[in-house]
Amino acid sequence: MHFYVDETGHTGPNLFDRTQPVLSYGVLSSPDDLDKVAEAELASLRKKLNVQRLHAAELGMYRLDEVIDTLLVLQKKHRIRFDVWQVVKRDHAIISFFDQVFDQGLNPVVPWSVYWTPLRYPLLLNLANLFDDELAEKAWRARLEAHDGRSSSLFNEVCGVLLQRVDTLGDARSVELITDALSWAMVNFEGLGYNCKANKEKLQIMPNMIGFQFVLHGICSRLGAPNRKANIIVDQQSQFNTTQRELNEFYYQIRKQPWALGPGLPVMDMKNMPAEPLVFQSGTQSAGLELVDIYLWIFKRFMEEKELTKPLNRLVYTNIKTARTDSVSLKSVGKQFKEFFEKLPEPTTEMMEKARELRDVEEARRLAHRVQSLSQS
Repeated sequence: MHFYVDETGHTGPNLFDRTQPVLSYGVLSSPDDLDKVAEAELASLRKKLNVQRLHAAELGMYRLDEVIDTLLVLQKKHRIRFDVWQVVKRDHAIISFFDQVFDQGLNPVVPWSVYWTPLRYPLLLNLANLFDDELAEKAWRARLEAHDGRSSSLFNEVCGVLLQRVDTLGDARSVELITDALSWAMVNFEGLGYNCKANKEKLQIMPNMIGFQFVLHGICSRLGAPNRKANIIVDQQSQFNTTQRELNEFYYQIRKQPWALGPGLPVMDMKNMPAEPLVFQSGTQSAGLELVDIYLWIFKRFMEEKELTKPLNRLVYTNIKTARTDSVSLKSVGKQFKEFFEKLPEPTTEMMEKARELRDVEEARRLAHRVQSLSQS
């Protein structure tokens, strides 16, 4: 299988650029090497449109109409599939705050069941309701600030505002848990490892790398079985290619051991991860990257509910049933919780009794840490 990966919406560490609120990865896949089998058709289109390269943003919506018939022929002939993976940047800043501050392995006043089960979803959504854009941006700045003192100061400002707002939530248990977790975190900032000390740490939490995790999961899903060969071509750029290569190598190393996050949560299963290393290539030298640029531009407009011509809509609707997509977003979190809740069986009396016993043990441990933290503050 051959895969071609491109991205759009890159704004680096600035997650709050209103003109680019979403980072998107497009992945085009085919059993055929598109760099070879599609080059002649694309060369003909370049000549017809008098361009060096078919770049969707430069061609614009109406000139792209002229390439659709050729793309549809290539799509059918070479069994091309398209997937798109997204990160809503503002939401990522809030989710990143939650994952670091409410991680039960770091913050002992957070119950195990609230972080390592789908109960994390409603708590995260309630916490997110307390953020506005200014506060989310400050939490993200604290994350990227290497200096502990400056980061701690920003972090405490964020927590202080959240604590002022927490009583606006209608759920008493969420109010209690959020209050306790934030209060503990403010006293124990050094133990959280909240801020990134090195540039490599910052790169690993950027939307580009979070989205690339989706890309690799999607490729594994498309391959469908272990030990299948894959040629993965990624658009060349200086900032993230090294970190992307390292993530690819790490996923290959852990492919034999599924990574269960917790009961009811997704399992990270990389058993289909191919052995071949990523190939980084300029879009000017790859017909496959040229094609994925066009697919991604069109699909992005479709997902943003922007105008599309009839030919461009044809490309969307010939892929809509086969395209795979997911996102890092609060909307996606809400959808996951709804799906989990709807599938829950009716608990038995024995199950309810066992749950109460576990809750009592967990709550006793949690409250002991809360008392200790209050004595330190």
